[in-house]
Amino acid sequence: MVSTLDLGGAWTLSGKDEAVPATVPGCVHTDLMAAGKLEDPFVRDRELSVQWIGERAWTYRRDFEVDSALLARQRIVLHCDGLDTLATVRINGKLVGKADNMFRTWIFDVKKTLRPGRNAIEVRFESAVDYVRRRQKARALPGWGGPLEIKGRAYLRKQPCNFGWDWGPVLVTAGIWRDLRLEAWDGARLDDVRIAQRHGKGRVELECIAQIGAIGKAPCEVRARVVKDGKAVATQQGPVKKGACRLRLPVAKPELWWPKGLGGQPLYEVEVELLQEGRSIDRQTRRIGLRQLGLDRHKDKYGETFQFKVNGAPFFAKGGNWIPTDAFVTRTTAAQYRSLLESVADANMNMLRVWGGGIYEDDLFYDLCDELGICVWQEFMFACSTYPTFDPAFLENVRAEAKDQVRRLRHHACLAMWCGNNELEQGLVGEKWTERTMSWADYGKLFDKLLPAVVGELDPGRDYWPGSPHTPVGKRTDFNNPDSGDAHLWTVWHGKQPFEWYRTCTHRFNSEFGFQSFPEPRIVRGYTDPSDRNITARVMEHHQRSGIGNATILTYLLDWFRLPGRFDDQLWVSQILQGMAMKYAVEHWRRQMPRGMGTLYWQINDNWPVASWSSIDYFGNWKGLHYLARRFNAPVLLSLVEDAAAKTVEIHLTNDHRRPVKGVLRWRLIDLYGKALAEGQAEGAVGALANRMAKKVDLSGAMEGRAAHSVLFVADLEAGGEILSSNLATFARPKHLDLQEPGLRYAVREAPGGFRVEVSCEKPALWVWLELGEIGGRFSDRFFHLMPGRPATIEVHPQKPLSRSEFEALLQVKSLYSTYH
Repeated sequence: MVSTLDLGGAWTLSGKDEAVPATVPGCVHTDLMAAGKLEDPFVRDRELSVQWIGERAWTYRRDFEVDSALLARQRIVLHCDGLDTLATVRINGKLVGKADNMFRTWIFDVKKTLRPGRNAIEVRFESAVDYVRRRQKARALPGWGGPLEIKGRAYLRKQPCNFGWDWGPVLVTAGIWRDLRLEAWDGARLDDVRIAQRHGKGRVELECIAQIGAIGKAPCEVRARVVKDGKAVATQQGPVKKGACRLRLPVAKPELWWPKGLGGQPLYEVEVELLQEGRSIDRQTRRIGLRQLGLDRHKDKYGETFQFKVNGAPFFAKGGNWIPTDAFVTRTTAAQYRSLLESVADANMNMLRVWGGGIYEDDLFYDLCDELGICVWQEFMFACSTYPTFDPAFLENVRAEAKDQVRRLRHHACLAMWCGNNELEQGLVGEKWTERTMSWADYGKLFDKLLPAVVGELDPGRDYWPGSPHTPVGKRTDFNNPDSGDAHLWTVWHGKQPFEWYRTCTHRFNSEFGFQSFPEPRIVRGYTDPSDRNITARVMEHHQRSGIGNATILTYLLDWFRLPGRFDDQLWVSQILQGMAMKYAVEHWRRQMPRGMGTLYWQINDNWPVASWSSIDYFGNWKGLHYLARRFNAPVLLSLVEDAAAKTVEIHLTNDHRRPVKGVLRWRLIDLYGKALAEGQAEGAVGALANRMAKKVDLSGAMEGRAAHSVLFVADLEAGGEILSSNLATFARPKHLDLQEPGLRYAVREAPGGFRVEVSCEKPALWVWLELGEIGGRFSDRFFHLMPGRPATIEVHPQKPLSRSEFEALLQVKSLYSTYH
């Protein structure tokens, strides 16, 4: 069997100054912070004062012991899962290898370099900033970027947003960012294992393709087992011929894997062993889900579909775009990954787009997506820049990177599609190279030829999409055609159109769109001084990377809401505003099903505390949008389309289940004191995977003599004594509603891990939320509408243990009304 020696853990780090303790995996910034040599660059504008780190070379060193047994093995390699990025590796003073790609697995033969007993390893990282500047000066690559972002990043295969983005800081890292170990073995070894699936009626046949290296004279065999819940459901064994072995493993009565909301997520393990003279000498395991999952494009009455199908059934993709979890990705813990991805699932999402300006995520990310039923649109790491595809060495570097990542990720049940890049076709490609574009010919070398060839070779059957957004060759100037391909729709945020503009869009798949908000007040207090706490203050604008983004938030806020006088309330209302924007968009596009079959908003998470498009802040707190997303992504959705001029409301029902839904629609027109002015009910039925307008309510009689700003329309869909979905519509913007003091009341009870708070009101209360001052916590719901006679019970799990009296002293229950008074 393969012997390993983990070289992670305690190292030392040195630059121009004295050495400090370091940790591997890790990076220079986190090591300097841990050593007390660097203050948190996320606070105020300290980011600006730490740019010297990216300008320097840094060296990691450690000693390690090697015993005679390991040295006696035939092969010994240094296996580097991630070196960031321009690395020179020496053992005992001798060069063993160099690296120039953060995304590759680097393997160096070190048998002749090692010695018995104590050995020394040194990894020196040259300045990535210096490298890209020199390359950019020699030949400038066109690209997009803000004033703080470092130009020329596309020359280096390194996390693009490390150099800054319109939501992230400029903090150029270096270090050993993934595991580093010695591996030693004798004779043959499993070089690669791929599992292919063939689905038939009531049966799935797996094909295990094993590649074996350095076989030697003794014959080898491969044994494969398919295991479910600890029991083998299929076993096969066969000989290795010409360095390979193919085994077919039929799985009877297969349990299929489904995205969240459509079925379960059963997972199987395929255990593959290499045998020599009956003895197991190597082993690999792949965890898989039995499913057919991919992109479906065919002609229909609207043009050409862009939808995903699973096990033969099309489904509506609901979710968002995923960016790196931290500007220093190595410090993200397993608990943080789980919390973020469970939050995605809790918001009724079934797909994430792993955006091409970040990283190929940690194995745990994909494992959790498998378990939670979250499909992954996986991009290769190319975004918002042209690339030096005129350089053959660059292309070969990318080819090796793509092979490493496809081999690593292809077995995951969650993997829905490979995508070449983010937004290059949206303005960075033209007929020839200019100061703004690369040529289509050079674009095609990478995104039309190299990457699909790698996917076709190593992950055949998996769909590949050249870029997002993308339209077919020959129509590439028409990237925003609503009836072909996917679309990035920024006409609201960047184009300053009203939220109602979303209701004019009929695109087939909306893979990027968004609106910003601020983090909640206690998070903002963590990176500001009291003098900074004004939305237009310098530090507040430093934590805003989308140009005049703070001004844009305020402009829309003034369109929709009264301007709160208190800074904290301005932050809270920005979250309501953001949720409203995305609600307009997603509800409309869900009503467009089956013409439109997907919405992935920008963005799920943050990589530092910042004003951004995220629905979950850097510390894992749900912003208002995420609470609203749980409602507008619900498997069964009741949505409303109001017409203020005609005084009508359309009630739509959208159903993502694979079965029809039947219930009762109940609606009411009420005044702002809660008095019913009109009400009614109707049958609420909708077919499987469908949308229909269930009722159009004419309110012209009930509103006779009443102002639009004096009424609310509320509706529910009820089935089996349970409210499946509720919604509210207004005929005037919230700032013009004559809201009354709602008379909020609450009662607290202790509960496991926290408290239950029952909240009630005397008059309608819009966008109600609970908060705990500086403590914070997880709330089962926030930013909900509360009506008289219909209390809500909220579970609260504080971030630290509190007694009931302490909890009650901190608890505040607020609504939109309280931000005005």
